[in-house]
Amino acid sequence: MSRPILLAVSHGTSDAEGARAIADLVGAVAAAMPEVEVRSAFVDVQQPDAADLLPTIDGPVVIVPLLLSRGFHVHHDLHGMAAKKPDAVVSAPLGPDPRLAEVLADRLAEAATPTPTETDGAVVLAVAGSRDPASLTDAEAMASLLSLRLGRRIELAYLAAREPDLPHALREHPDAVVSTYLLARGFFFDLTTRQAPGRRVTTPLLDGTTVPQPLIDLIVARYEEASAQLHAAPTPEAAQS
Repeated sequence: MSRPILLAVSHGTSDAEGARAIADLVGAVAAAMPEVEVRSAFVDVQQPDAADLLPTIDGPVVIVPLLLSRGFHVHHDLHGMAAKKPDAVVSAPLGPDPRLAEVLADRLAEAATPTPTETDGAVVLAVAGSRDPASLTDAEAMASLLSLRLGRRIELAYLAAREPDLPHALREHPDAVVSTYLLARGFFFDLTTRQAPGRRVTTPLLDGTTVPQPLIDLIVARYEEASAQLHAAPTPEAAQS
């Protein structure tokens, strides 16, 4: 029996390098799961649009949000479209998760050599931000995971929707380094660099060169968790009996 299709859904970006990095990630996941058909779609900017593509797919589908926290796109867009297809299920988003903290720590290590003050000082975790209360919980949990990984204090800053914003956080922590909590280059990464002139700013989780193995493992795990839920759910015929 064939396994459910993995539909990897990202936000979408007009940044060519960011789009290429996301495509490389999806390709790496497909290579890691040769027994699973892996397809990609988007909720904004790029095509195919997930809401248009999903109804055309025959058979069970596991939608894996390539998003770092809960929010409107997960709760409204993805769960809304999955509700119209009985054999579709939405996995948890990618974050928060210790594997993301691992990649964030690697990005910090790859950045320019820190000054002694930076070594012991704060890290400002720059998060896209959302008005959804669950996204706040997820951001705080991710900051805790990164703090545990690094043994350093983590200060949150939001690039939209919430306070403190990044300029305020950097005024409060003038020796801090900026850890970019974004999946790939795009609007929010450009905003981060504009708002942190002269600061050390890490590359996104996908740096455009190699795809981190922890990200591949995380997506595979999200698929397996949701696939198990899909198989455990009663079929429409069973529910009517």
